[in-house]
Amino acid sequence: MKKILITGISGLVGGVITGKLKDKYTITGVDRRKFNDVPTLQADCTNLERVLPAFNGIDVVIDLASDPNQYSEWDVIHKTNLICTSTALEASRISGVERYIFASSNHVTGMYEFDSPYKEIVNGDYSKVDNKNFQLLTTQMPIRPDGPYGIGKAFGEAAGRYYSDKYGLSVMCLRIGTLNAESAPTNTRQFSTLLTHNDLARLVISCIEASKDIRFGIYYGVSNNKWKFWDTSNSLQEINYKPEDDAESFR
Repeated sequence: MKKILITGISGLVGGVITGKLKDKYTITGVDRRKFNDVPTLQADCTNLERVLPAFNGIDVVIDLASDPNQYSEWDVIHKTNLICTSTALEASRISGVERYIFASSNHVTGMYEFDSPYKEIVNGDYSKVDNKNFQLLTTQMPIRPDGPYGIGKAFGEAAGRYYSDKYGLSVMCLRIGTLNAESAPTNTRQFSTLLTHNDLARLVISCIEASKDIRFGIYYGVSNNKWKFWDTSNSLQEINYKPEDDAESFR
């Protein structure tokens, strides 16, 4: 069984991944808060010396450690998220980790949602949109962060690229859509952006099991929603991610 370390394991995403994958992999965690589901080192993820022992002998790191509030101010992102990310990358390098999976965010490209047709889609004005002919947002398009949180995630993608090119670390960045406790839409936008718990598990497994030849990749984490506006074709081609859920089933 592959050994998987999840940083920031005590949060919602970490809990979902642990619950779905702990029978398939050997999962451990590191978090400043206590977490009892799997063996977890209680340590501040901004402190390299404290967290480094958790990375020993690990095959894959899933890096979730950050302040998850998308409305956080820049000083919070600077002192927490940027340092958590750089610490996890450096610990992965030092420990010889094979693959690093970074929890990026759709907020890296969030400003596109103020443009047509995306603003109509997130507002549920579907009559104004041809759902077969609008341009999906691809990972090749320029980043357009919608705030400090998105900027911090863009930093993580750039840092991951550096560690891949410089040190040969296999890095995958997941621009996660809307993952909530309900695993169902709770507002109009989420009919487009929902990532269900089961599809999150499918996405993470796809990354863990993907070819070792993949050195760097960015993938949108979203279910197979009728009104999704993020392109997941590269996820299918490169890592064989096949989401099965559609937010329309909750309409």
